Amino acid sequence: MREWVPVSTSPKGRLVLAAAREFGSRPFDDVTVADLAREAEVTTGALYHHFDGKLGIYAFVRADVERRVLDRMEGAAAALPTGSASVRLGAALAVGFDFATRAGYAWMLAEPPIGEEPDPVAGALADLCAPPSAELGAMLAAAWRAAVGAVAHGADATAVRDALGRLTAA
Repeated sequence: MREWVPVSTSPKGRLVLAAAREFGSRPFDDVTVADLAREAEVTTGALYHHFDGKLGIYAFVRADVERRVLDRMEGAAAALPTGSASVRLGAALAVGFDFATRAGYAWMLAEPPIGEEPDPVAGALADLCAPPSAELGAMLAAAWRAAVGAVAHGADATAVRDALGRLTAA
């Protein structure tokens, strides 16, 4: 359970909202601490106080965004309890892709998680395989992230979504 829920009017909440926008729409290396502070209308000191720096706020926002994606992916798969594993995987990939690209999180989600943390998208997709397969989950997550990244780089979202759907087509 989350210890804190962002409130958009607090300095911490404004920082979280600004970071989600900035990291979702631009590569990590292109976003500066000064950019985040300016967008949130706070000082850089506030960012360091609440998150210990750029990587800290990125990790916080990314975990939140990935949880939102996973909630949608798992919900899409659960809505098809009698469907085959490939149908459930296809639904999860499509719904996750739609959310990531339409909500403006493409740049953030195009890359695998930083550090040694396991990829939560790969884990969720692995669990949807029949039988569960960590290897297939990792491959599907890499393809999903590549699709999201293609849109971040300017590819047509409809064409990319269609291509993604062919991965699980029977």
